[in-house]
Parts: sequence; structure tokens; C-alpha cells
Amino acid sequence: MMSEQSAPLKLAVVGHTNVGKTSLLRTLTRDVGFGAISHRPSTTQHVEGARLSVDGEALIELYDTPGFEDAVALYEYIEQLPKSNERLDGPELVERFLKSSEARQRFEQEAKVLRQLLQSDAGFYVIDAREPVLAKYRDELAILAMCGKPLLPVLNFVNSAEQREPAWREVLARLGLHAVVRFDTVAPPEDGEQRLYENLSLVLDSQRPRLQRLIEHNQAQVLLRRKAGYRLIAELLIDVSACRRSVHPEQLQEAIQALHSDVRQREQQCVEALLKLYAFRKDDAQASSLPLEEGRWGDDLFNPATMKQLGVKVGGGMAAGAATGAGIDLITGGLSLGVATVLGAAVGGLTQTFRNYGERLKGKFRGERELTVSDSTLRLLAIRQQRLLSALELRGHAAQARIEMDTPLEQQWREGELAQPLQTARAYQAWSSLNGQKPQHDSARTQAVAELQASLSKQHAKAELV
Repeated sequence: MMSEQSAPLKLAVVGHTNVGKTSLLRTLTRDVGFGAISHRPSTTQHVEGARLSVDGEALIELYDTPGFEDAVALYEYIEQLPKSNERLDGPELVERFLKSSEARQRFEQEAKVLRQLLQSDAGFYVIDAREPVLAKYRDELAILAMCGKPLLPVLNFVNSAEQREPAWREVLARLGLHAVVRFDTVAPPEDGEQRLYENLSLVLDSQRPRLQRLIEHNQAQVLLRRKAGYRLIAELLIDVSACRRSVHPEQLQEAIQALHSDVRQREQQCVEALLKLYAFRKDDAQASSLPLEEGRWGDDLFNPATMKQLGVKVGGGMAAGAATGAGIDLITGGLSLGVATVLGAAVGGLTQTFRNYGERLKGKFRGERELTVSDSTLRLLAIRQQRLLSALELRGHAAQARIEMDTPLEQQWREGELAQPLQTARAYQAWSSLNGQKPQHDSARTQAVAELQASLSKQHAKAELV
């Protein structure tokens, strides 16, 4: 049996109807399916719970409750209850109300809220910051205060232009509630959960070690998800960069359309994997059409990695003098007399090359064209997926609108050369799953993915410092 000391901290999520209580639970639990969310009032009809655990140990139990609907009438009813000979404190007054017939009829919803708060260690009082501070909200707070439990006000919808945060902070301070948290459940701040639990520890000092443990766990999970997300993006970019298809000119247009379709499908796979990683719905984002260009055969082979495989060493060896021109002419299909002359002298250095490139060279001699994905498309893929990852990190699990994937102009991907791992991938057709075969996951590919993942993560860290 669990001891009292190790029992999970019980928190009731309370407030007026339709202020975002279920939305807060969805975001804290990262469960888009928790409860029911609607713009109609009284969506939550009963108490529903969720548990937050670390390493198998339950630290917190969160309870979603129905919304208060008629706090003014309830407050008047409690005040008019028959007085006993002894003076009753707040919890005793609430208990007297809960034993009345009205708690099972007219005020059934409110009774559920108060029962749960009495059984909890503390409560989150969720506020729609867009609402004016009306008498019903003051009476709600007065009734909840009768339960004798610590309350932490949570200001929701603070990102709205209609928010009335200053007015709410003023009335909360007058009621002695000075520890207030801004937490927009649709787009919570990056450190929103940390601040939520830190403020909770101010009103529950005995629970500080437990809450700190949860904070540290959540921070570690953020870094792990981010690292895994950049790994998915790196896999996508290497996969697309290594894609290469030879096609006869008569089938060129059909092949281009097929390549376009396959690349878009591969991007959507990455989108869905990122959504799953961040525990969102499969249809929360959709990869839109990329402005893909017609593949160009040969011109993307001019990078050090490809030249090296072809026996062309940059800065020496075959890169010197006419040999460099021979290598380039050969790959671009320009079979001049000079090429034939140099080719015979260099055949020893190209023996290994023909093992990897023989079929490609034969295809060029037969007049085939080679389709690849352009640098600009790779840049756009990288930009969109990084923007999606950033959006997911700042998206609350109560958000209902689909994520729009735009085409921003990130400086590091808009200018300069492509990342070296992508240039390397151009030379390894076997690395791609888009070439009609299972990709070759050798040590070189694994290293390229890891280097690109590290580069993406480093760029993210630099962006956070700006």
C-alpha cells in the first residue's frame, strides 16, 4: 500500500464553465484526446482524472471538474443555510451544503467541483482572461476559498487581444491570491509548465521536491524530443538528397511527376512522424506542394565527395590539369577526344569508381537523363520541417486549428552552401529509400545523419540566443 508521503499530489482543476479547464489538462498531459472540448458551456459533466508519472512513480493526479454555472445563487444559498449554535468554518459550511438536497439537484454540477476540491491537496483556478471581472467570478472564488485548499489562479487566453489580465490580477490580489500564472492553453509559453509548477510550490512548499523533480523531468523530455525531431528531419534530407533516377528522354515528364509525388510523400512521412513524436493528431498538419524543379543530370555531381569517389582529388592528383576537365566531361556526358585519351591513363584510379558508378555512366552513354532533387527544394524541405518542429514545441494540446506550413526565409538555409552531409549524400544513391530499394544504412550514412542532426540542433540553439 502506498504511504501517505509517497502518495501522488492531488490537484483539482476548477473554474467557470468553458474557460479552458479541459484544455489545460490536455496540454499538461500531452493528450489531445483527454476529455471533451467545445465552445458550448457545460461540456464537462463529471470529474475525470489523469496521472503524471516519472520513472513509473505517480507524482501528480489531475482532476478535471465541471464548470461553475450559477455561483451567485449558490453563494446566497450557502449563506442562508440554517445556522447552528456553533460557528462553522469554511470547509464545514461546504460540507453542510453537500449534505443538502440542493447539492443533488439544482447545484449538482457545483457540488461535484467542491467535493473534488475538498479531496484534493490544492486547485488550479482557470480564468478566461478575456472575460470582464463579474460578480459571479468573485462569488466563485469566495465559495472555493471556503474549501480551505490552496488555489493557484491560471490565466488562460492571455495571448488574445481582448485579454483583461491587469483587471484580473488586481481583483486576485485583493483576495490574497498573489501567485498567478499566465498559461495560454492553445499556445503556452516555452517555460509555461515550469512556471506553473514553480508557482504551485509557493503555495505548497512541502511539495517543492516533488514538483522540482517533475520540472526537471519535463525539461529533459523537451531536449530528448527535440533531438529525436532533428534526427527525423536529417533522415528526410539525406533520403531526398541521395535520390537519383535515370530515365529515357521519352519518359522524362512521367518520371518527373513520379519523383515529385515520391518526395512529397516522403515529406509527409516526416510530418506525421514529428506529429507522433509530439503527441499530436495525424491530420494536425499536412505537407503542401513543393515547388519542385525538373531534375538536372550531372550538374549536382560537382562536389568534393563525388569527385573523390570518381578518382578526382581536389587540390592534387587527378584534380590537376586536364584530368579534372576529363572527369567533369565524362560525368556530364561530353565524350571528347581529350576525355578518351585521359580516360585510358586514369583507368586504374577509376576501377573502384565503376563498381559504384558503372551503371550510371552506361546510362549516360545510352542518352538517358538523370533526375535529382534541386538544392532549392532541399533548402525548402529543411526550412519547413524546422519551422514545423518549432511550432509543435510551442503548440498546446488543446489547439484545434491545423498547423499551416509556410515557407519562411531562414538565413542559414537561404544562403551559402548546403550542409556538407547533404553534399556527401549526393554521391551515395544507395542511401535513399526513394530509388526503389531499401536504403543502405552503413556507417557513412549513419555518420552523415548524425552530423546533420547535430548541425540542425546547433542552429536551433543559436536561434534561441538571438
